[in-house]
Amino acid sequence: MRRPPNALPLTPNRIRNVKTPAKILVVDDTPKNVKLLADLLTVKGYGVVTAASGREALAQVEAERPDLVLLDVVMPEMSGYEVCRKIRESPATEILPVVMVTALDPAEERIKGLEAGADDFLTKPINQAELFVRVKSLLRIKELYDIVQAQAAQLAEWNKTLEQRVEEQVTQLERMSRLKRFFSPQLAELIVAGGADDPLRSHRQEVAVVFLDLRGFTAFAETSEPEEVMRVLREYHAEMGKLVLEHEGTLECFTGDGMMVLFNDPVPLPNPEERAIRMALAMRERIAELTVKWRKLGYDLDFGVGIAQGYATIGTIGFEGRWDYGSIGTVCNLSSRLCGEAKAAQILVPQRFVGAVEELVEVEPVGELSLKGFHRPVAAFNVLRLKGQP
Repeated sequence: MRRPPNALPLTPNRIRNVKTPAKILVVDDTPKNVKLLADLLTVKGYGVVTAASGREALAQVEAERPDLVLLDVVMPEMSGYEVCRKIRESPATEILPVVMVTALDPAEERIKGLEAGADDFLTKPINQAELFVRVKSLLRIKELYDIVQAQAAQLAEWNKTLEQRVEEQVTQLERMSRLKRFFSPQLAELIVAGGADDPLRSHRQEVAVVFLDLRGFTAFAETSEPEEVMRVLREYHAEMGKLVLEHEGTLECFTGDGMMVLFNDPVPLPNPEERAIRMALAMRERIAELTVKWRKLGYDLDFGVGIAQGYATIGTIGFEGRWDYGSIGTVCNLSSRLCGEAKAAQILVPQRFVGAVEELVEVEPVGELSLKGFHRPVAAFNVLRLKGQP
């Protein structure tokens, strides 16, 4: 299993500080025996606590949390076997090493001790070398167990953190999926990463608005089978969508053959008017290729565009459970009306927009247009080509 970059390896020294000696509980009702074992263990550098009875031993286990217990078998009131069983009953001490110390028949006592849950045995009188070897061996096992427990706890913490991260990523993916309905992948990722303000919050922004639709689509839809209409729309939306993403536009909406694209929101873009013009010209070129194929199939379709520049109020529109990204303002109406007036292959823009892109494109005047919702005629121009292009 790979560790997180900042995680330190779990080693015995991390489980128990090297300066803190292992703690051993010595239990015997004979003070002389307790002192002997305590002195031997203290000389070897172990910490020692003692108990003179079974009940006192259980209290010391609870209070001192020893690393090992040396437990006399024969004691009044509560034998060593009973103490060992009590130790094993508690989840906190079920793995605590217990060494039974007895002067009785080793073979018979070993069976009783194993049944009670003892880990090892020492016979009185105590052999010092054997005592130290058994203590060292059991403490090593205890230490390894502590490491495993610490690793398990660490793994549980990592899993918890991983679950939180997965949940956060799922939330981000869901948000990303929703944002990609409107924005280019680059902008959607920027928004999710916190690099842009919440685009669904109502706000006012100067934008370039492009409205486009197909000429002759209504007649085509009335005279064609629904499957044909859907096939043409899928092809048309797919090709136009590629160009929207390529120029980092924001798809505000599409209805049937109509599409509305914003530039300069939710993230400010350099030269939004230029992006809008370049996208519209690229769309016109692509539609010219599509119309060749469509006419071979008997579909009399073409393409018109209206572009305007100005301020719009942008944010969420809808109701609980169904929210959409929308824009409201004169600039949106103007681009839509210009699109409605555009003839096949025309890209119509108002005078103000021409002023913003006059160094980029060649235009021709089409006169003043009376547009629905506008009290005064609007001077409109058709974008012919980028300057320097044939």
